[in-house]
Amino acid sequence: MSKTKPLLILILVLISSIYQAHACTNLIVTRGASKDGSVMITYAADSHTRYGAIAFYPAADHKPGDRCEVYHYENGMFLGIIPEVPHTYSVVQFMNEHQVAVGETTFGGLDSLARQPGSFLDYGSLMKIGLQRSKTAREMIRVISELVGQYGYASAGESFSISDANEAWIMEIIGKGKYEKGAVWVARLIPDGFVSGHANQARITTFPFQKSNNWNDLKQTVYHSGDVISFSKSHGFYKGKDTDFSFSDVYNPLNFGGARFCDARIWSFFRKINKSVRDNPEYTRYALGQFSHLPGTIDGNPNPNGYVSNRLPLWVKPDSLVALRDVMAAMRDHYEDTPLDMRYDLGAGPFHCPYRWRPMEFTVDSVMYLNERAIATQQTGYSFVAQSRNWLPDPLGGIYWFGVDDADGCVYAPMYCGIREIPGSYARGNGSMISWSDNSAYWTFSQVNNWAYTRYDLIHPEIERYQAELEKRLIRETEIVDSKAAVLYQENPSAGCDYITDYSGYTGNILVARWNKFYQYLFMKYIDGNVKQTDGFQLLDNGNGKGVPGKPSQPGYGKEWERKMIGNTGERFKVPETK
Repeated sequence: MSKTKPLLILILVLISSIYQAHACTNLIVTRGASKDGSVMITYAADSHTRYGAIAFYPAADHKPGDRCEVYHYENGMFLGIIPEVPHTYSVVQFMNEHQVAVGETTFGGLDSLARQPGSFLDYGSLMKIGLQRSKTAREMIRVISELVGQYGYASAGESFSISDANEAWIMEIIGKGKYEKGAVWVARLIPDGFVSGHANQARITTFPFQKSNNWNDLKQTVYHSGDVISFSKSHGFYKGKDTDFSFSDVYNPLNFGGARFCDARIWSFFRKINKSVRDNPEYTRYALGQFSHLPGTIDGNPNPNGYVSNRLPLWVKPDSLVALRDVMAAMRDHYEDTPLDMRYDLGAGPFHCPYRWRPMEFTVDSVMYLNERAIATQQTGYSFVAQSRNWLPDPLGGIYWFGVDDADGCVYAPMYCGIREIPGSYARGNGSMISWSDNSAYWTFSQVNNWAYTRYDLIHPEIERYQAELEKRLIRETEIVDSKAAVLYQENPSAGCDYITDYSGYTGNILVARWNKFYQYLFMKYIDGNVKQTDGFQLLDNGNGKGVPGKPSQPGYGKEWERKMIGNTGERFKVPETK
């Protein structure tokens, strides 16, 4: 083996470990791009230690001198204290009572900027506190920028999706490391009628530099820290012209992992809804981690610094309007019907399972190989589709469609943003990653998903049918609830909020109870490699009424896999012919 190969493997391991540790996906749909005129953002919180539950922070008034305690989003460690503001808004996990929602993906970025001595506001704290103090997406961007300016930034590079009932933004931020307190950042408004997304790779490249951040100017579509370019120049991260400065290429330089493990997920979403992305082989090459460095980008912009020229655009216009169920389906993607389709290589096993157990890469004979990283993945703690609708009062207009465990096997439950308590089955404290609860939403859905992984192409179609049935029903129900709640709210806002609280609570708990019954049905039907006879979701007996099933079918592994099983085994498994 050459001397350079061990070093290359080490670099790949380090790169891949970053993307394993921080692996989330956000999709963004603006009002003009959605079928019903709502703004939607998604978030998949992907972590092997993240438990799926909903945090709730009620609205509160605060006295002078009151303090806000800050806890680390991921590990729960106490970080510090900052002063409270006079009033904080209620927050349902990552959506507040004013329909402002936020999601994130970690991109890491330059190692020298990853740690900032003396700072303690991590990205999760910024999300929570920002929601408690903001009535609009623009206001949340301002709150985040002011907080990191005052208290520093204690996380690696982050991309945020920030939305309200009218707008959707992408904000990217990275700390200043040991050099000085604070962070450099840029935020861009997604043009109405377009969709965007990010998945652990910084996405904002060049942008029009602003002289100042006018937070009240609705025509301003870009905000950024005043030193976003000068800071990079003063510390040698960038030497080109200001007009050619690219946030992503300077603070999170693109590499193979950034495309294949990260941006490929956004490519898979874009290609479903945009023909130009779907048909352009250069975008496919990019998703595979194959780069071009041409003088101009695909969309015709100059590329004087020689950055990757075939990378994805920041946003695209969908060929047709995107419905809520389209967004939910996008969160369940495994690169189906693309060159990265996970269902047909040997790792999928005999039942075409589009999942690969970690680690995400492995070495065989000193050569590094990878497993694909799709949007839907087994280690998701929870995911959501935050839907903000400007034609309803804020507490009723926002619906936080929440699902636990793998998005491919969840059912998104509607939690209105103005509710006053969380259903018990979804509440924090009802189970954890190391404690079981029979009525926990997370453990209920996780049981079904993990059972499906054993024989995916037999079990998962049943999950998909029941999932679709329930989500269609819930979407129809919320249309009725919207109307009733709006009448109540007009007469008495408190009564309207009580109504949506009761609906969200009942719906969440009954959904978990139904899914528990569904798991029992699936487990009994497919136990021991058999497939019992059923009528709908009812297991059938043999006709004698004694609880004895009819003769089950035994589909085995299928001919394709059986041929692989006997390959290179010679006569070992051959049954001799009898005369």
